[in-house]
Amino acid sequence: MSDQSYNVVTLIRKKRDGEVLSEEEISYLIRAYTDDKVPDYQMSAFLMASFLNGLNTEEAAYLTKSMLHSGIVVDLSETSGLKVDKHSTGGVGDKLSLILAPIVASCGVPVPMISGRGLGHTGGTLDKLESIPGFTVDVNLDRYKEILQKQNLVLVGQTEEIAPADKRLYALRDVTATVESIPLIAGSIMSKKLAEGIDALVLDVKFGSGAFMKRHEDAAELAKTLVGIGEEFGKQTIAYLTNMEQPLGNAVGNWLEVKESIDCLNGGGPDDVMEITHLLAGTMIYLGEKASSVEEGIEMSYQAVDSGAALQKWIDIVEEQGGDSSFVKDPESYPKAESVTPVKSDRSGYVTEMDAFALGMVSVELGAGRRAKEDEVDPQAGFVLHKKIGDNVEKGETIATLHTNKEEMLDAAKKGIVEAITIRDIEPKPLRRITHRVDKDGIHDFDG
Repeated sequence: MSDQSYNVVTLIRKKRDGEVLSEEEISYLIRAYTDDKVPDYQMSAFLMASFLNGLNTEEAAYLTKSMLHSGIVVDLSETSGLKVDKHSTGGVGDKLSLILAPIVASCGVPVPMISGRGLGHTGGTLDKLESIPGFTVDVNLDRYKEILQKQNLVLVGQTEEIAPADKRLYALRDVTATVESIPLIAGSIMSKKLAEGIDALVLDVKFGSGAFMKRHEDAAELAKTLVGIGEEFGKQTIAYLTNMEQPLGNAVGNWLEVKESIDCLNGGGPDDVMEITHLLAGTMIYLGEKASSVEEGIEMSYQAVDSGAALQKWIDIVEEQGGDSSFVKDPESYPKAESVTPVKSDRSGYVTEMDAFALGMVSVELGAGRRAKEDEVDPQAGFVLHKKIGDNVEKGETIATLHTNKEEMLDAAKKGIVEAITIRDIEPKPLRRITHRVDKDGIHDFDG
């Protein structure tokens, strides 16, 4: 890569006028910004020009590469086998990482998982992990490699060394109304994932009211961009489009979702959670070359749960990362929130719709999420749904149970739950949980 310097105003103008930037131009801009040679106001102008005019596939790949190489790319060659991770674009009640990571690791595929925190209506994997007393997600790179070698699995947060340009750009996008750009989102996701040292990646791209991408066509576009970037870097990448018109599973909130994950690893758990978990886990096992097809990978995923191997792997990783595994072995021993309150239905009928975004915001009000990055989260807070779309409800029946240490929020939270759940007389059509698979050959209808 040349060390040539460019006039930043010229680069902003080119993007403003809809022109295509070269790899050298994008690389210079990202490097100069990371080195504090380009101020926030100029990078903000570039982000807005990119947001309004778009970046083509090559530009998105150049952006990813520049952010990837702004820090170190982890070398995991000392850990044998193909390293495979999974990334979800996030949603309400999405605890799949906690279930599939131990499943896949117990099937012999190393899973180096670097996750994020929750912001807004979606929960973060790190917050869920930290609801287990003692569990540490902040480790240095030597320890990261050591845990992975020992356990075939590591669950940590983004370190300072990994894609620092992404960390800075993400914070800037958040305050300049440039978050919802597909190439910028794709570059942010893929620079972090590729820096982990993975060989292959499975993506869960969600659509619907509780997802980042509300519209199915936007989710499909994002999935295609993500897969395109992954393949461009020589990493086998497969994405699935999954439905987030209602929360995933029944539990929403940090410890409540960990508890539901433990139920799943014990062979229970809600059907919607387990259907998507086994599909993603089976695909990871296939990409890790421990199965000859996704279907065989799914069978192995079921066996890992049935045999108890996945649960044992979960206990092992909790203990390895300093967590108190007694709560994994006996989830009922975990301290309860001060207030555990039922929400009753005000009418009879069928649940026909759920506003997953509004339900996510109820969990934030109860203390389970953040409005700002520095907010503390309450691990005990959240709610458990007792009814989902398609279920029959009688008037006065409990539709949800609220868990909170903020009693002053109870009335607003009850109202929020009732308003977010639509009950009508006519039974609705069942939701399609998984609609499409996206791979290097394009987008395919999913009929699994």
